[in-house]
Amino acid sequence: MTHITGFFHGGITVKDMEASLKFYRDGLQLEVEFDVINSADYLRTVVAMPFSEIRIVYLRIPNSGFVELLEYRGVERHSASARPADFGGGHLCLYVDDIEAISARMQRLGYSSRSEKPVDIVAGPNIGAKVIYMIDPDGYFIELFQKPIKS
Repeated sequence: MTHITGFFHGGITVKDMEASLKFYRDGLQLEVEFDVINSADYLRTVVAMPFSEIRIVYLRIPNSGFVELLEYRGVERHSASARPADFGGGHLCLYVDDIEAISARMQRLGYSSRSEKPVDIVAGPNIGAKVIYMIDPDGYFIELFQKPIKS
C-alpha cells in the first residue's frame, strides 16, 4: 500500500510577482529559496496550458515546505478569487508565534484581513488559539494561526 509521505509545497498563481513578493517575502517575512523563469515543455503538458513561460518563486515555510508563487506569461489569465465559502476557493494556513504583531505589520503595509483583528478560538479542538485570514494582493486567503499558549 502507498502512503502520503509529507508536504512539499502549496502553489498560488499570482497576477504580479513583485506585488506578491511584497506580501509574502516582505510582509510575512518568508525567505526566498529560489526565483526562476521556466519555459520547459513538460510544464505545459502538466498544466495543459499554452503559456510562454512561468516565473516561479519558492518561499520557505520554517520547519516545513514551501509556498510556490507562479506568474504565468504569454497566456490569457483571469482572476479566480472568491469568498471563503465559495467552492473551488482555497487558503493556506501558516503557524505564527505572535499573531498580533504579524497582523499589525501586515495592516501597516496596507494589507487587509477578513476580520478586523485576530480572533480568539473559544470552542472546539483549537480552543485557546488565535486566527486571522489575511488577503494577498490577488485576493487569496492566508490564514495565520497562533497555537494556544501552554501554561
